Amino acid sequence: MRSGTKHALSVCPVEVTVSVVGGSWKLTIVQKLLRGALRFGELRRAVGDVTERVLTRQLRELEADGLVHREVFAEVPPRVEYSLTPLGESARPLVDLMEAWGRNWVQATGAAAEAGPQARPLE
Repeated sequence: MRSGTKHALSVCPVEVTVSVVGGSWKLTIVQKLLRGALRFGELRRAVGDVTERVLTRQLRELEADGLVHREVFAEVPPRVEYSLTPLGESARPLVDLMEAWGRNWVQATGAAAEAGPQARPLE
């Protein structure tokens, strides 16, 4: 467990949740892995505009907090796949609720029109 997550334990369950899934790209990573295991390059393309360094850091944190499993296959070239642990899979309702809320917010505010044609469409 990461030190930030340990500290959040002394605050409240909401802080624990924010510590574990908050931060750059974590929920997006979890959302993409809910569809199944992905290799690093596949995950990077699926997530979007994220650097390798940031993606690596976020994956390590998710792994340290028990949500992501990293499997290295003894092949040449080496193959690494990322998948969700059962604990990571348990975040599905959270991700689904946040996705629905985000869609409602976009619709209610007209944010999609304001963002213009360069905005990435909601999946």
